[in-house]
Amino acid sequence: MTSDKEATARAMKIAVFGAGGIGGYFGARLAQTGAEVHLIARGQHLAALKRDGLKLTSPRGDVTLSLPATDAPQEIGASDIVLFCVKATETLSAAEHLGPLLGENTAVITLQNGVDNEDTLSSTIGAQHVVGGVAYILSTIEEPGAIVHQGSLARIVFGELTGAASPRLERFLSVCERGGIDAELATDIRVELWRKYAMICATAGMTAAVRLPIGEIRASEAAFGLYQRLVEEAVAVGRAVGVDLPPDTTERIMSIASELPGEWYSSLHYDLTHAKPMELEALHGTLTRSAREHRVEAPASEAIYGVLSPWALRNKASK
Repeated sequence: MTSDKEATARAMKIAVFGAGGIGGYFGARLAQTGAEVHLIARGQHLAALKRDGLKLTSPRGDVTLSLPATDAPQEIGASDIVLFCVKATETLSAAEHLGPLLGENTAVITLQNGVDNEDTLSSTIGAQHVVGGVAYILSTIEEPGAIVHQGSLARIVFGELTGAASPRLERFLSVCERGGIDAELATDIRVELWRKYAMICATAGMTAAVRLPIGEIRASEAAFGLYQRLVEEAVAVGRAVGVDLPPDTTERIMSIASELPGEWYSSLHYDLTHAKPMELEALHGTLTRSAREHRVEAPASEAIYGVLSPWALRNKASK
């Protein structure tokens, strides 16, 4: 068994499962710290990563890195950290391939949209490996092998689901800080998950339904009022399911939304307009079902879900 002292002395081994916009960005930044980073991708993106390396364009600094990339986790082996960055629609199928990456103390940090991915992972790989996490960033695959980061926001928050002290995450936090990554170790990660969930349900729902960026939604009093109602409904459902969201949660989210780059859309909008599978069920589907279960009124969320459901069905059929 590897001691904590020995683990600290060597480079941290990190596997990025889903090296797309989010995984590719943080994988590149972690590699710049000297961590041993392995990328897991597929298709043309994987081919480009192998051939040309990972190209990152960002206001925080451009970089091109040659990192090991594969679609076979068994080629990587047990890792200290797995950044789990696949779409929520692929959580279960991807979880079934995590086995080769898991050592006794491996932490699988979810950086996904939604609030139930952690439960799915726990039932598949064991709760001891699962760490909740959220990423605040807008980054996408511009073309195979190339990640573009928009705006200056690039933040991750993570924490044990039990809220317990965590040497493995404290070590990961120190690696992030060494690389200038904006990172936080949370004591109650479920609060962070629901805070992000409320914000993404509003941002994704509005940009996808309206098909305009957040700046134009803010410019309309009626539209931004609807955005706020979506936030309020998600916060109410979170509290109903037992998450201790602070009293100022809605105000904090609206303050952040007011400062987002005006040209921002969302990944849900991108998927809708590019005929890709949409995370609608993980977002508004889960929210509306939870609202009904806990008898919380959520008419705005139900409306967004109803408007976008035909598109989700169409894109699923065209996959």
